[in-house]
Amino acid sequence: MALSATTTLPHSVDSVAAVLVNEDFQRHVSQLVGGSLESFTVDGDIAGAFSATSVRTLPTTRLPEIARKFVGEHLKVTQVESWDAPAADGSRRSNISLKIAGAPVDVTAVQRLVAEASGTRVELEGEVKSSVPFLGGKIADAAEPMIAKALNLQAKQAQAWLESH
Repeated sequence: MALSATTTLPHSVDSVAAVLVNEDFQRHVSQLVGGSLESFTVDGDIAGAFSATSVRTLPTTRLPEIARKFVGEHLKVTQVESWDAPAADGSRRSNISLKIAGAPVDVTAVQRLVAEASGTRVELEGEVKSSVPFLGGKIADAAEPMIAKALNLQAKQAQAWLESH
């Protein structure tokens, strides 16, 4: 199942990237959806190429009941972002991988922070896959809207964070 989302933030690419890899911001977003940030690490200098890994525990209250029967009341989600160094115009690219413990769903996406005169265009393109024979497509279809909403929420919260900090 394909993921696709775009939003524009009235802030520089550097500012947006710095917020997206800020541990306090990641904790805020996790708590906003009723979860918790278990760990967060950044490997490398965010001025160049680096990676960021977050591990969250998230509630399953918004999942269909049949899914909750299989995964329980909480999910442990590990998100790994591998960021490229800034391009000549300051734009950034991040390869994102989400692994959900105990759920047969994998998410891969590319997030681009594109420098524009009005700020930063955040583009997200990705795919949700499930390895379950026969039911994998249905599982991915059910997971995709939840994952897209979570990734969109993060971008929108970045704007609110930048305006209040």
